[in-house]
Amino acid sequence: MSKRIDVKDLNVYYGNFLAVEDVNINIEAKSVTAFIGPSGCGKSTFLRTLNRMHEVLPGARVEGEVLLDGDNLYGPGVDPVTVRSQIGMVFQRPNPFPTMSIRDNVLAGVKLNNKKISKGAADALVEKSLMGANLWNEVKDRLDKPGSGLSGGQQQRLCIARAIAVEPQVILMDEPCSALDPISTLAIEDLINELKDQYTVVIVTHNMQQAARVSDKTAFFNIAGTGKPGKLIEFGNTHTIFSNPTQKATEDYVSGRFG
Repeated sequence: MSKRIDVKDLNVYYGNFLAVEDVNINIEAKSVTAFIGPSGCGKSTFLRTLNRMHEVLPGARVEGEVLLDGDNLYGPGVDPVTVRSQIGMVFQRPNPFPTMSIRDNVLAGVKLNNKKISKGAADALVEKSLMGANLWNEVKDRLDKPGSGLSGGQQQRLCIARAIAVEPQVILMDEPCSALDPISTLAIEDLINELKDQYTVVIVTHNMQQAARVSDKTAFFNIAGTGKPGKLIEFGNTHTIFSNPTQKATEDYVSGRFG
């Protein structure tokens, strides 16, 4: 199910503004890759180009290639909706559909993709997805209750269940723990470690300790100044990035000298 992502010579524009410049990176299948860097350095913008979510903003465009197991996601005739079913996204703040039940939240993506599914198959998919998100035992007796009634940490795991229900190959997470308490954060981190057995996981985080705990590889992004494009400065094994980086800017950032 899991697939690798290869990015070649990627530039990201909003209108005439170059937001991210010349990114080349290879993200391995069945691994966790963390994007770190100061605010405004383009890491979340770049993350969104991996499933074309940036295109919801007017004037957004890219130059270069994003390859999912060799297939260019920006090739002629490629449907962005299909891309987003292959590469799911979990956002900074939990965003379950407030008027939907827990069960319907899990099935929302499947129904949006117009997949015909029997009640028995739907029930099995709900259970499988909630178990995959480590949430089943906490909600199995209240599947008809609103998803908005769950705690923040549970809501975020519900969003992860919704993402994996459509059976993606990649899961993108944009600061998934920034709005959560430490206990809920630990639950999400434990889940990320389990998800990489089946999925390619890419996470943006401002938490250095979190990047060190959950990721196999880390990419450090930086920006030269206001109005300048974000750039990928260094990419490598997480242990190396945090203990022996090759770039001084990386060392300064991970050691807390700036950012």
